[in-house]
Amino acid sequence: MQKTLRRASIFGNLCYLRLLPVIAVATCFDLDQIISAREINAAVINVSGRQRMLSQRAALFALRLIYAQDSSEQEKLREQMLAAINLMERSHNGLIGGEAAMKLPGQCSAEIQSIYFEAPFYLDQKIRDYISQVRALAQSPAIELTQDNSYLKAILWASEQDLLEALEALVSQYQKESDQAQLQLERYQAQLYQESCAAAAAAQAHAQQLEKTLQELRRTQAQLIQIEKLSSIGQMVAGVAHEINNPVSFIYGNLRYASDYVQDLLSLLKLYQEYYGKHHPIVQAKIEAINLDFLLKDLPKVLESMQVGAERVRQIILSLRNFSCSDRMLMESVDLHEGIDSTLLILQNRLKARYNRSSIEVIRDYGDLPSVECYAGQLNQVFMNLLSNAIDALEDVPDHFGRITISTGVNPDRSCIIIRIADNGPGIPPEVKAQLFDPFFTTKPIGKGTGLGLFISHQIVVEKHGGLLRCESVLDKGTEFSIEIPLRVSPRLSTLKPTAMALKT
Repeated sequence: MQKTLRRASIFGNLCYLRLLPVIAVATCFDLDQIISAREINAAVINVSGRQRMLSQRAALFALRLIYAQDSSEQEKLREQMLAAINLMERSHNGLIGGEAAMKLPGQCSAEIQSIYFEAPFYLDQKIRDYISQVRALAQSPAIELTQDNSYLKAILWASEQDLLEALEALVSQYQKESDQAQLQLERYQAQLYQESCAAAAAAQAHAQQLEKTLQELRRTQAQLIQIEKLSSIGQMVAGVAHEINNPVSFIYGNLRYASDYVQDLLSLLKLYQEYYGKHHPIVQAKIEAINLDFLLKDLPKVLESMQVGAERVRQIILSLRNFSCSDRMLMESVDLHEGIDSTLLILQNRLKARYNRSSIEVIRDYGDLPSVECYAGQLNQVFMNLLSNAIDALEDVPDHFGRITISTGVNPDRSCIIIRIADNGPGIPPEVKAQLFDPFFTTKPIGKGTGLGLFISHQIVVEKHGGLLRCESVLDKGTEFSIEIPLRVSPRLSTLKPTAMALKT
């Protein structure tokens, strides 16, 4: 009996020792800390960016107030202008002193303090002066609401030049510090994880079950990190798109009326020119001075180009909204081409020419795809990871004409769709290719990659959708990733563990 109890005690101690690495990981990996830090960073960036929008909105209301004729309309504009400037003041005070309701910590770095209170920006004083000017204009009697109003001039100058420059510097510094904080936190968590793996390796000889537990924990950690990152990015992108959409919709909605009004005025002008212009030397001289014939031809073109630009901004906002659905967990029937196009639009700036390379050409070879039942937001993240990696590969080759080819189609038996993303970059060495889908494996410099992108992409394609993710690469020729997604994915797959369907290349 005593021997049995002793063996049970030894077995219990051994099990405890085997579980020590797992306990260490669970203790050190503070998910609440990650979520809280990301929420605070996202809130600070969102509110600081909103300051720019509010300053522009106040200036727009100020202009509309000057030209408003109806007293009730003037009163409404005064209220809207004051509401915008009050929110701007609250946001400003929250950024400096903190506000729990807005998730603003109020702990400013020395660089941020310098932007607010020191040369050359003195942003705190500029914002408060701007708020005073707006409030003064809102209180001005109707008779003083003219283009020469000193408050209006000060508001327009600040919103277009002085204040805008300082706000741009502030947002840029907040973004820089947010990125640094996120990187430091992720490095710290990754370091803790690596240390726990070292402890697990020492205990591996004593327990195969411990190794299995640690692998499962590794997968869970990577998924949680990526989910929280996507959630923060999605919330921020959706918020920015919403804030931009309001003024853009105002501009876009009024362009058509402006175009109609201009056409009517041009028609009237032509009648005046035909019947009276030749009989009035002063009018005729003015016509020649302003080159009226050219103006009549060019003004409709200018309005048309403004219409095209506004439509372009609307499409960008729509793409941002589509991409920010990455945290939706319900399966839906979607057109995958829209997800690819939205991702390309978001990456458009990275495709442009740089000082050491020409612009990257994107070739869309789209087939006739049916709608696919899938987790649309998660597949958007797969497209983002693969296209970003392709751009990274092409950026590493100076003076190289980069090209990315995206082809889609349905396999012959009509059971799944195939998406291929290929680049003509330097290719991937065999020893690197063998580890592409391993968690935390990356060949990028510190600060440019966490080694989670392809790992998460593989899980999304294989485990969430029951598909395949392959990689083919030839040195000095390029790399191609192929994604195979069944036309109908069973929701049961989202809870399954890796099966023999997983294909790592």
